[in-house]
Amino acid sequence: MTRAAALARAARHFGDGHLLADLRRRVAHRTESQDAEAGPRLAAYLVDEIAPALTRLGCTITMLADPQDPTRPGFLFAERIERPGALTVFMYAHGDVVRGYERDWRAGLDPWMLVVEGDRWFGRGTADNKGQHTINLAALETVLAQRGSLGFNLKVLFEMGEEVGSPSLDAVCKAHRDQLRADVFLSSDGPRVAADRPTLFLGSRGIVNFTLSVRLRTGGHHSGNWGGVLANPATILAGALHALVSARGVLKVPALLPPPVSQAVRSALSDVPIGDDAGDAVVDPAWGEPSLTPAERVIAWNTLEVLAFTAGNPAQPANAIPPSAVAHCQLRFVVGTDWERLGEHLRAHLDRHGFERVDVTVARGSPATRMEPDAPWVRWAVDSVGRTTGKPVTILPNLGGTLPNEVFAQTLGLPTLWAPHSYPACSQHAANEHLLGSVAREGLAIMTGLFWDLGEAGFEAPA
Repeated sequence: MTRAAALARAARHFGDGHLLADLRRRVAHRTESQDAEAGPRLAAYLVDEIAPALTRLGCTITMLADPQDPTRPGFLFAERIERPGALTVFMYAHGDVVRGYERDWRAGLDPWMLVVEGDRWFGRGTADNKGQHTINLAALETVLAQRGSLGFNLKVLFEMGEEVGSPSLDAVCKAHRDQLRADVFLSSDGPRVAADRPTLFLGSRGIVNFTLSVRLRTGGHHSGNWGGVLANPATILAGALHALVSARGVLKVPALLPPPVSQAVRSALSDVPIGDDAGDAVVDPAWGEPSLTPAERVIAWNTLEVLAFTAGNPAQPANAIPPSAVAHCQLRFVVGTDWERLGEHLRAHLDRHGFERVDVTVARGSPATRMEPDAPWVRWAVDSVGRTTGKPVTILPNLGGTLPNEVFAQTLGLPTLWAPHSYPACSQHAANEHLLGSVAREGLAIMTGLFWDLGEAGFEAPA
């Protein structure tokens, strides 16, 4: 009953094809949460697929109704209490996926059928998030089979709405805060920094979308007869965007800049690669904040991106000054940003630069979260993953993307550790999504080691 024996058992579980079989079955569930008709399929994934797996772990299953919309599938909560007062580990996962986009996948691939080609396991959800929670459930099963107990209390929450913004996750956690009480959060989502680099991230950048629009008249006017005397909304909006972000992608709104990058964060990111994997986009070295490294720009800084810009009819342009122009934009931000006053800051900045005719509409956003890289729980996790893999462990203070981590870090007040099992070129949310078998195998070993160490006799939770 040793750690090495548990890791060997995990290797056999992978080698015998059990992990692949579980994932193949789960990929076949069409759990597209963006489909308004998918409610029964989403609920079936929880009841028919996830509940039996957690029951085999000795968990008690409770279905929690969506507190905001009882017609939605709700949440699955599972708990295994081995000893009152023992260390309690909280896990989260989502079983929903983005749309399949079947016609966009290359020949021979189907989003709802797992296909293995060499090291790549293709299928919708293999990377986000079915592959990742399949690995974690297998690791729990491995430790339980090897030790006869986990050695800690376990609480698991599954949702089916992450891909539509987790609209009720915070509400359900607030409503059941006492029931969800735990000591540490440990889950998996998102990519590693590179396929061959075990990674832990401790939070996520925040996100808020906003729209800039200029609407001056009801119809277009001939550009020959009126050009030079009628203001062009597209030109005004282009100028307004340039007032917010430079032609090289540098954020120009002082009120929306983050605090300076701390030495602890800078040190953690000092050897983090961006764009090193085969299939990654090519990094533009001249883009973004010039004083920062590529890793610091993605992980430790704020970025303003233009997602879409329309004026007139791009498909069939006419010789007319368009009556309006619209730009859909996004701010990704780190902890310490005054993002909740985004509309106020944009309005003031645009007015100062003469763009009073640009309207600003701000959508709902999600806050940024971060645990410091030298926190005691982080040091413990780095030691565990390092012993399992024999590799250096990359620590990201936060993910460059956004997850509902604020629910766990703020609403539930937990230290948050994420151990991702995907990689940057996995085509997440796109056609040909895939998981690397080699990363899945290593991820299963990493999670087995983490769970084993959490349940060791005499384990003391970091302060």
